[in-house]
Amino acid sequence: MIIPRLVISGSTSGVGKTSITSAIIYGLKKMGYTIQPFKVGPDYIDPSYLSSISNNETKNLDVWLMGKNELVKTFVKSSSSDISIIEGVMGYYDGFGGKTNYASTHHVATLLQAPVILILDASKTSRSIAATALGFTKFHKKSRISGIILNKIGSKKHDTLCRHALENLNIPIIGSIPKISNNTLESRHLGLIPVTEQKQLQKKIKQVSKEIADYLDFEKIVKICKNVEHLPKIKPQKFKKVKTSIAVALDSSFNFYYHNNIEALRREGAKIKFFSPLSDKKIPNCDCIYIGGGFPEILGKKLSQNNTMKKSIKQAAENGTPIYAECGGLMYLTKSIKNQNQKYKMVGLFDAETEMTRKMTLNYTDGRITSNCLISSPRNFHAHEFHYSRITNIPKDAKFLYDLNIGEGISSNKDGISEYNVVASYCHLYFDSAKFASSIIKNSGI
Repeated sequence: MIIPRLVISGSTSGVGKTSITSAIIYGLKKMGYTIQPFKVGPDYIDPSYLSSISNNETKNLDVWLMGKNELVKTFVKSSSSDISIIEGVMGYYDGFGGKTNYASTHHVATLLQAPVILILDASKTSRSIAATALGFTKFHKKSRISGIILNKIGSKKHDTLCRHALENLNIPIIGSIPKISNNTLESRHLGLIPVTEQKQLQKKIKQVSKEIADYLDFEKIVKICKNVEHLPKIKPQKFKKVKTSIAVALDSSFNFYYHNNIEALRREGAKIKFFSPLSDKKIPNCDCIYIGGGFPEILGKKLSQNNTMKKSIKQAAENGTPIYAECGGLMYLTKSIKNQNQKYKMVGLFDAETEMTRKMTLNYTDGRITSNCLISSPRNFHAHEFHYSRITNIPKDAKFLYDLNIGEGISSNKDGISEYNVVASYCHLYFDSAKFASSIIKNSGI
């Protein structure tokens, strides 16, 4: 089947991928196209920007987490809009390790047989921009690069110099964007600030997108999108009869979820009930609880003051209700979160504490689930961890369910701490990489 598609990549991180991808989505929508956005890599924040501007949920594409077949399958079954736009991750060839392009944007573009527009930072250079572009097009025998966008152009003269330098490469220049101070999006320690956290950002995204779109050639973009190869058809997956209910924490503190994880739970027979640990008084009536990642430290005071919610979650766990928690969810289930000079009391399900640090932990992880538990029987798994915190004062008799070959985990390459019928970890899992969703539902007491 033919799926009009395009990958937006950059020479490096911080080159303006998210702002420019948002602008491309904005411009294509203005032309009357519907857009399905995707994001390469295990990212939760950038997708919220693309979802906001496209009005469609952004889907993640990550070879390490999903595997090659599942990645292509996810892309095809999700691409029901007129055009699919895929934002890359880091630099174009940056992936897992330095010896191959595994899990890089180029790897994903190759699997999807998709054309690529490469964003180059043109600041502080003129003719040398051609050397950079040539390197990217020749580094791999099939780069798939079909166009170039020049970002941070200083003047009309600067633009002319760069264009002249690139003439001999015979690669279309899709846009030339001037260096403007207000056409960037704010960031925080894990990347951009989630749109769900600041509604004003939604206006900023639209403003930035509209401004950048004026400097892009959308006729060329549409032509590149449509000049693509066939992809295999995927049979639609059937949704099973509802057999359990899962309460999912979703608010300004907890919003790091792969959209496909929630979809997988629904597909396997779960009724999803969203709730807010910040503002609701207690968890809804349910058979299982899922608390994803986020920034619980930012609104730590408000979380700590909602005593009825904390008590509700702790009592549910003590009564045998299964709980699955990742990263921010893990932090919330400890006794407290210490952020700078403030210490906020949390649920206290685990006799340990969370401390925010200045050290970023960012890894793909590889490990093994060692015991039968809520999410799986013993098996190997791939995941990722992404946080600025550590778990301290862990009891010596704490029970861990994950052994990590790659990654740090909670303590000494151990992750998946367990108490009652609760599994909490720094590892973020992609449910359709294994039968994690069906396992959760099977073990939810129904």
